[in-house]
Amino acid sequence: MPELPEVETMRRGIEPIVGSRIVSITRPACNRRPILISPSIAEIQDRTTGKRISRIGRRGKRILIELEDLQVLVVEPRMTGLVLLVEPPTPDHLRLRIALTDTVHDEVLFWDRRGLGTVRLLSGEEAATVLGTAKIGRDALDITANELRDQLSSSRRAVKVALLDQKHVAGIGNLYAAEILYLAEVDPRTRCDRLSKPQWARIHHAISEVLTEAIRHEGSTLSDGTYRNALNEDGGYQNYHRVYDRAGLPCPRCENAIIRRIVQAQRSTFFCPHCQRKSGRFHRS
Repeated sequence: MPELPEVETMRRGIEPIVGSRIVSITRPACNRRPILISPSIAEIQDRTTGKRISRIGRRGKRILIELEDLQVLVVEPRMTGLVLLVEPPTPDHLRLRIALTDTVHDEVLFWDRRGLGTVRLLSGEEAATVLGTAKIGRDALDITANELRDQLSSSRRAVKVALLDQKHVAGIGNLYAAEILYLAEVDPRTRCDRLSKPQWARIHHAISEVLTEAIRHEGSTLSDGTYRNALNEDGGYQNYHRVYDRAGLPCPRCENAIIRRIVQAQRSTFFCPHCQRKSGRFHRS
């Protein structure tokens, strides 16, 4: 589930380790589905031991632990991964342990219940290629209104589906796409090539507003309780969701309609059929 706000919250949470040195990187014994770690843990250990951490970055939904020699340890949480400074929710889904020195926090942990996350150590050159704009789109918090429209306005896909494409805009997932389109008053089923310039402007504004607000509340911890911040604490933005997972409840804005749930690209979409009605969606300006 972690999307940009959750990953950014994790990034900020582990930022205090900047300046520390890596003592070891180990893969704890785990009888669950193994995650992808590349290259081998032995090679990662050999290449990183004694290296100082120079920066904690983020690229879309990935956390970047940048080292002094320009190597980058890329952690992609995917559905259920967490990056932690304290003991994890359960001991049997712990996937990676990074022991540190010269810091108040003596380790960073990667925990993943479903085992879909990945950890990759990249050289500086590899990172420039793998994390470059040819592979991953502009960050959702950095993309301009014109760039967003240029990237998506010619697509025949529904706008909700298009916003999930990380090659065009990085960081938005299923939850926040629904919230963004609700705030922008845009029907999630509308084809991108049928949206007007003012509608694209509203979507861009909503992206910034929703993601910034969600980061301020340290992300969303849903009913399954999986997402936690770096200190193993709940996020708070779930208390401010306008439409996500609220099917059957009154719209918080118009109060004249009931939030609906539909399925798009095998994902649940929540929207208000009144506030996000289709009327006028074929007019361009």
